Parts: sequence; C-alpha cells; structure tokens
Amino acid sequence: MGRRGYPPDFRRKVLDLVASGRKVSEVAFDLKISDQTIYSWLRQHQIDRDLGPGLTTPERADLRAARRRRRRC
Repeated sequence: MGRRGYPPDFRRKVLDLVASGRKVSEVAFDLKISDQTIYSWLRQHQIDRDLGPGLTTPERADLRAARRRRRRC
C-alpha cells in the first residue's frame, strides 16, 4: 500500500479477524497483505494493551516527532 500504510480501521478489522480464530496466513492471503505485517500489528496491539514490552503507539509518535525536530536543527 505504499509508505503511508494502512488505515487504522482496516488494521482493526484484520486484528478482529485473527482474534475470531482465523489463521494469520489465511487472512494475509485473502487480503493480499504480508503475514509479517499482521504479526507486527498484533505485537503492537499487545504493547498498547500493556501486555508486552515496548513503546506504545503514542510513545512511538512522540519519538518520531522528536527525531523530526532534531533533524531540522
């Protein structure tokens, strides 16, 4: 889909499909996206729910913004 990525509502629907019991590989094939992409979304979803280590989505956004500001200097 390019550099912009997938819309949040699409990601949510994909995660719901996997949560309903469908296999990641099956969902990825049907929607023509990488299974690794889905695994990344699942991992980030776990982090956002505080069920795993890592930066939450808002923390990642803050870090990206700080890096952008630093590059401008």
